[in-house]
Amino acid sequence: MSSPPPILVTGSTGFVGRGLLPALAAAGRAVRPLDPAVDLGRPGDLAGAVEGVGAVVHLAARAHVMREECADPLAAFRAVNRDGTLRLAEAAAAAGVRRFVFISSIGVLGDSTHGTPFSAASTPAPVAAYARSKLEAEQGLERIARERGLEVVVIRPPLVHGPGAPGNFARLLRLVRRGLPLPFAGISGRRTFVSRANLASLILAALDHPAVPPRPLLAGDAESLTLSELLRVLGEGMGRPVRLFPLPGLGAARALPLVGGAIRKLTDALEVDISTTTAAIGWRPAQSARDGLLEMARAAGGGR
Repeated sequence: MSSPPPILVTGSTGFVGRGLLPALAAAGRAVRPLDPAVDLGRPGDLAGAVEGVGAVVHLAARAHVMREECADPLAAFRAVNRDGTLRLAEAAAAAGVRRFVFISSIGVLGDSTHGTPFSAASTPAPVAAYARSKLEAEQGLERIARERGLEVVVIRPPLVHGPGAPGNFARLLRLVRRGLPLPFAGISGRRTFVSRANLASLILAALDHPAVPPRPLLAGDAESLTLSELLRVLGEGMGRPVRLFPLPGLGAARALPLVGGAIRKLTDALEVDISTTTAAIGWRPAQSARDGLLEMARAAGGGR
Protein backbone atom coordinates (compact mmCIF):
# COMPACT_ATOMS: atom_id res chain seq x y z
CA MET A 1 0.00 0.00 0.00
CA SER A 2 1.43 3.37 -0.99
CA SER A 3 1.71 6.08 1.64
CA PRO A 4 -0.49 9.17 1.27
CA PRO A 5 1.09 12.22 -0.36
CA PRO A 6 2.71 14.77 1.94
CA ILE A 7 1.09 17.87 3.35
CA LEU A 8 2.66 21.17 2.35
CA VAL A 9 2.88 23.51 5.34
CA THR A 10 3.71 27.17 4.85
CA GLY A 11 4.94 29.19 7.82
CA SER A 12 6.26 26.00 9.41
CA THR A 13 8.95 27.86 11.37
CA GLY A 14 6.48 30.32 12.89
CA PHE A 15 4.81 30.04 16.27
CA VAL A 16 1.81 27.99 15.13
CA GLY A 17 3.90 25.98 12.67
CA ARG A 18 6.30 24.87 15.40
CA GLY A 19 3.35 23.29 17.18
CA LEU A 20 1.66 21.88 14.10
CA LEU A 21 4.58 19.93 12.67
CA PRO A 22 5.02 17.67 15.72
CA ALA A 23 1.25 17.07 15.80
CA LEU A 24 1.27 16.02 12.15
CA ALA A 25 4.26 13.75 12.74
CA ALA A 26 2.56 12.16 15.76
CA ALA A 27 -0.45 11.45 13.54
CA GLY A 28 1.79 9.70 11.03
CA ARG A 29 1.46 12.39 8.37
CA ALA A 30 4.29 13.18 5.99
CA VAL A 31 5.06 16.89 5.87
CA ARG A 32 6.77 19.07 3.30
CA PRO A 33 7.61 22.44 4.85
CA LEU A 34 7.59 25.22 2.29
CA ASP A 35 11.14 26.29 1.58
CA PRO A 36 11.57 29.82 2.98
CA ALA A 37 13.27 30.75 -0.31
CA VAL A 38 10.02 30.16 -2.19
CA ASP A 39 8.39 33.46 -3.05
CA LEU A 40 4.58 33.54 -2.82
CA GLY A 41 4.70 36.22 -5.47
CA ARG A 42 6.32 33.94 -8.06
CA PRO A 43 3.93 31.38 -9.58
CA GLY A 44 6.85 29.38 -11.00
CA ASP A 45 8.22 28.76 -7.52
CA LEU A 46 4.79 27.76 -6.26
CA ALA A 47 4.17 25.24 -9.04
CA GLY A 48 7.20 23.25 -7.93
CA ALA A 49 6.33 23.57 -4.25
CA VAL A 50 2.85 22.05 -4.58
CA GLU A 51 3.77 19.28 -7.00
CA GLY A 52 2.92 15.88 -5.56
CA VAL A 53 1.29 17.08 -2.32
CA GLY A 54 -2.14 15.97 -1.19
CA ALA A 55 -3.08 19.01 0.88
CA VAL A 56 -1.84 22.45 1.86
CA VAL A 57 -1.94 24.10 5.29
CA HIS A 58 -1.33 27.79 4.74
CA LEU A 59 -0.04 29.45 7.93
CA ALA A 60 2.37 31.98 6.45
CA ALA A 61 1.18 35.57 6.64
CA ARG A 62 2.18 39.13 7.26
CA ALA A 63 0.94 39.31 10.82
CA HIS A 64 0.19 42.23 13.13
CA VAL A 65 3.00 44.76 13.00
CA MET A 66 3.40 46.60 16.30
CA ARG A 67 5.63 49.34 14.89
CA GLU A 68 4.35 49.80 11.39
CA GLU A 69 6.87 51.51 9.10
CA CYS A 70 5.15 50.81 5.78
CA ALA A 71 3.64 53.86 4.08
CA ASP A 72 0.59 51.82 2.98
CA PRO A 73 -0.01 49.06 5.55
CA LEU A 74 -3.16 47.73 3.88
CA ALA A 75 -1.35 47.29 0.56
CA ALA A 76 1.48 45.46 2.34
CA PHE A 77 -0.96 43.12 4.10
CA ARG A 78 -2.85 42.49 0.87
CA ALA A 79 0.30 41.66 -1.07
CA VAL A 80 1.10 38.75 1.25
CA ASN A 81 -2.13 37.71 2.95
CA ARG A 82 -4.48 38.06 0.00
CA ASP A 83 -2.45 37.95 -3.19
CA GLY A 84 0.14 35.43 -2.01
CA THR A 85 -2.56 33.16 -0.64
CA LEU A 86 -4.54 33.19 -3.88
CA ARG A 87 -1.45 32.50 -5.98
CA LEU A 88 -0.69 29.50 -3.79
CA ALA A 89 -4.26 28.25 -4.04
CA GLU A 90 -4.29 28.63 -7.81
CA ALA A 91 -1.04 26.67 -8.03
CA ALA A 92 -2.47 23.99 -5.74
CA ALA A 93 -5.61 23.67 -7.86
CA ALA A 94 -3.55 23.41 -11.05
CA ALA A 95 -1.42 20.66 -9.48
CA GLY A 96 -4.46 18.60 -8.46
CA VAL A 97 -4.10 19.17 -4.72
CA ARG A 98 -7.24 17.98 -2.97
CA ARG A 99 -7.60 20.26 0.07
CA PHE A 100 -6.39 23.72 1.08
CA VAL A 101 -6.62 24.69 4.77
CA PHE A 102 -6.32 28.44 5.25
CA ILE A 103 -5.63 29.94 8.67
CA SER A 104 -7.51 33.22 8.70
CA SER A 105 -8.39 35.28 11.80
CA ILE A 106 -11.34 35.84 14.09
CA GLY A 107 -10.65 39.51 13.40
CA VAL A 108 -12.54 39.24 10.11
CA LEU A 109 -15.70 39.36 12.27
CA GLY A 110 -14.58 42.41 14.25
CA ASP A 111 -12.37 43.26 17.19
CA SER A 112 -14.88 42.91 20.03
CA THR A 113 -18.19 41.35 20.99
CA HIS A 114 -21.03 42.99 22.88
CA GLY A 115 -22.97 40.35 24.75
CA THR A 116 -23.25 37.90 21.87
CA PRO A 117 -20.21 35.76 20.99
CA PHE A 118 -19.00 35.57 17.42
CA SER A 119 -20.43 32.56 15.63
CA ALA A 120 -20.33 31.05 12.17
CA ALA A 121 -23.41 33.17 11.37
CA SER A 122 -21.75 36.48 12.31
CA THR A 123 -21.38 39.03 9.55
CA PRO A 124 -17.77 39.94 8.73
CA ALA A 125 -16.80 43.41 9.96
CA PRO A 126 -12.99 43.63 9.97
CA VAL A 127 -11.44 46.69 11.57
CA ALA A 128 -7.67 46.27 11.21
CA ALA A 129 -5.85 46.14 7.88
CA TYR A 130 -4.57 42.65 8.75
CA ALA A 131 -8.11 41.35 9.21
CA ARG A 132 -9.33 43.04 6.02
CA SER A 133 -6.59 41.31 4.03
CA LYS A 134 -7.54 37.95 5.55
CA LEU A 135 -11.22 38.42 4.68
CA GLU A 136 -10.33 39.33 1.10
CA ALA A 137 -8.23 36.15 0.92
CA GLU A 138 -11.22 34.13 2.15
CA GLN A 139 -13.40 35.66 -0.55
CA GLY A 140 -10.85 34.87 -3.24
CA LEU A 141 -10.50 31.30 -2.00
CA GLU A 142 -14.28 30.87 -2.19
CA ARG A 143 -14.11 31.80 -5.87
CA ILE A 144 -11.22 29.42 -6.55
CA ALA A 145 -13.04 26.59 -4.79
CA ARG A 146 -16.13 27.22 -6.89
CA GLU A 147 -14.30 27.55 -10.20
CA ARG A 148 -11.47 25.06 -9.78
CA GLY A 149 -12.88 22.39 -7.48
CA LEU A 150 -10.25 22.89 -4.76
CA GLU A 151 -11.55 21.85 -1.33
CA VAL A 152 -11.03 24.96 0.80
CA VAL A 153 -11.37 24.93 4.59
CA VAL A 154 -11.08 28.27 6.39
CA ILE A 155 -10.19 28.39 10.09
CA ARG A 156 -10.62 31.61 12.08
CA PRO A 157 -8.63 31.50 15.34
CA PRO A 158 -8.50 34.15 18.05
CA LEU A 159 -5.23 34.96 19.81
CA VAL A 160 -3.12 31.79 20.09
CA HIS A 161 -1.25 30.92 23.28
CA GLY A 162 1.47 28.41 24.02
CA PRO A 163 5.15 28.24 24.98
CA GLY A 164 7.02 31.00 23.20
CA ALA A 165 3.90 32.92 22.17
CA PRO A 166 4.77 36.33 20.70
CA GLY A 167 2.87 39.61 20.69
CA ASN A 168 0.31 40.43 23.35
CA PHE A 169 0.88 37.27 25.36
CA ALA A 170 4.61 38.00 25.53
CA ARG A 171 3.79 41.49 26.80
CA LEU A 172 1.45 40.18 29.48
CA LEU A 173 4.07 37.67 30.63
CA ARG A 174 6.60 40.49 30.99
CA LEU A 175 4.12 42.48 33.08
CA VAL A 176 3.54 39.52 35.39
CA ARG A 177 7.28 38.85 35.69
CA ARG A 178 7.92 42.42 36.84
CA GLY A 179 5.44 42.04 39.69
CA LEU A 180 4.09 45.58 39.47
CA PRO A 181 0.52 46.39 40.52
CA LEU A 182 -1.78 46.28 37.50
CA PRO A 183 -4.98 48.36 37.07
CA PHE A 184 -7.22 45.61 35.70
CA ALA A 185 -9.28 44.46 38.68
CA GLY A 186 -12.48 46.01 37.37
CA ILE A 187 -12.34 44.57 33.84
CA SER A 188 -15.33 42.26 33.30
CA GLY A 189 -15.12 41.58 29.57
CA ARG A 190 -14.38 37.96 28.71
CA ARG A 191 -12.10 36.85 25.88
CA THR A 192 -11.75 33.54 24.09
CA PHE A 193 -8.25 32.36 23.21
CA VAL A 194 -7.03 29.13 21.65
CA SER A 195 -4.04 27.07 22.68
CA ARG A 196 -1.55 26.11 20.01
CA ALA A 197 -2.22 22.45 20.81
CA ASN A 198 -5.97 22.90 20.30
CA LEU A 199 -5.45 24.78 17.04
CA ALA A 200 -3.14 22.02 15.77
CA SER A 201 -5.76 19.39 16.56
CA LEU A 202 -8.39 21.43 14.72
CA ILE A 203 -6.15 21.69 11.66
CA LEU A 204 -5.69 17.91 11.71
CA ALA A 205 -9.44 17.43 11.92
CA ALA A 206 -9.95 19.85 9.03
CA LEU A 207 -7.46 17.92 6.91
CA ASP A 208 -9.02 14.54 7.59
CA HIS A 209 -12.76 15.20 7.69
CA PRO A 210 -14.40 13.70 4.61
CA ALA A 211 -16.64 16.68 3.91
CA VAL A 212 -15.72 20.33 3.51
CA PRO A 213 -17.73 22.40 6.01
CA PRO A 214 -20.03 24.94 4.38
CA ARG A 215 -18.79 27.79 6.58
CA PRO A 216 -15.48 28.87 8.09
CA LEU A 217 -14.53 27.00 11.26
CA LEU A 218 -14.19 29.12 14.39
CA ALA A 219 -11.42 28.03 16.76
CA GLY A 220 -11.24 28.55 20.50
CA ASP A 221 -10.63 27.02 23.88
CA ALA A 222 -13.73 25.79 25.68
CA GLU A 223 -13.54 28.56 28.30
CA SER A 224 -13.39 32.34 28.04
CA LEU A 225 -11.53 34.39 30.65
CA THR A 226 -11.56 37.90 32.05
CA LEU A 227 -8.26 39.74 32.01
CA SER A 228 -7.97 39.33 35.79
CA GLU A 229 -8.47 35.57 35.52
CA LEU A 230 -5.92 35.37 32.72
CA LEU A 231 -3.30 37.30 34.67
CA ARG A 232 -3.81 35.20 37.79
CA VAL A 233 -3.30 31.98 35.82
CA LEU A 234 -0.14 33.41 34.28
CA GLY A 235 1.10 34.44 37.73
CA GLU A 236 0.43 30.95 39.07
CA GLY A 237 2.38 29.40 36.23
CA MET A 238 5.32 31.76 36.68
CA GLY A 239 5.32 31.51 40.46
CA ARG A 240 4.71 35.25 40.76
CA PRO A 241 2.09 37.10 42.79
CA VAL A 242 -0.33 39.16 40.72
CA ARG A 243 -1.52 42.37 42.35
CA LEU A 244 -4.56 43.91 40.72
CA PHE A 245 -6.42 47.10 41.54
CA PRO A 246 -9.33 48.94 39.89
CA LEU A 247 -8.64 52.14 37.95
CA PRO A 248 -11.82 54.18 37.46
CA GLY A 249 -10.39 56.20 34.56
CA LEU A 250 -9.31 53.18 32.53
CA GLY A 251 -12.52 53.12 30.52
CA ALA A 252 -12.06 56.72 29.40
CA ALA A 253 -8.45 55.98 28.42
CA ARG A 254 -9.77 53.66 25.69
CA ALA A 255 -10.48 56.74 23.58
CA LEU A 256 -6.97 58.20 23.77
CA PRO A 257 -5.30 58.38 20.34
CA LEU A 258 -1.92 56.81 21.20
CA VAL A 259 -2.72 54.18 23.82
CA GLY A 260 -6.45 53.62 23.39
CA GLY A 261 -6.04 50.80 20.87
CA ALA A 262 -3.74 48.81 23.14
CA ILE A 263 -6.09 49.29 26.11
CA ARG A 264 -9.10 48.16 24.07
CA LYS A 265 -7.27 44.99 23.01
CA LEU A 266 -6.75 44.15 26.68
CA THR A 267 -10.14 45.14 28.04
CA ASP A 268 -12.80 44.63 25.35
CA ALA A 269 -14.80 41.41 25.32
CA LEU A 270 -14.18 39.02 22.44
CA GLU A 271 -15.98 35.70 22.83
CA VAL A 272 -16.20 32.92 20.27
CA ASP A 273 -18.90 30.27 19.95
CA ILE A 274 -17.23 27.10 18.63
CA SER A 275 -20.38 24.95 18.67
CA THR A 276 -20.79 25.08 14.89
CA THR A 277 -17.22 23.82 14.47
CA THR A 278 -18.01 20.88 16.72
CA ALA A 279 -21.20 20.19 14.78
CA ALA A 280 -19.46 20.45 11.40
CA ILE A 281 -16.44 18.19 11.96
CA GLY A 282 -16.77 16.74 15.45
CA TRP A 283 -13.79 18.65 16.87
CA ARG A 284 -13.58 19.64 20.53
CA PRO A 285 -10.65 21.36 22.26
CA ALA A 286 -8.86 18.74 24.34
CA GLN A 287 -6.68 21.15 26.31
CA SER A 288 -8.34 23.51 28.77
CA ALA A 289 -7.55 27.22 28.55
CA ARG A 290 -6.10 27.06 32.07
CA ASP A 291 -3.77 24.16 31.30
CA GLY A 292 -2.56 25.77 28.09
CA LEU A 293 -1.89 29.10 29.78
CA LEU A 294 -0.09 27.42 32.67
CA GLU A 295 2.11 25.58 30.19
CA MET A 296 2.99 28.86 28.47
CA ALA A 297 3.66 30.67 31.74
CA ARG A 298 5.85 27.88 33.15
CA ALA A 299 7.93 27.89 29.97
CA ALA A 300 8.39 31.65 30.29
CA GLY A 301 8.96 31.96 34.01
CA GLY A 302 10.08 28.64 35.39
CA GLY A 303 7.13 28.35 37.76
CA ARG A 304 6.18 24.90 39.06
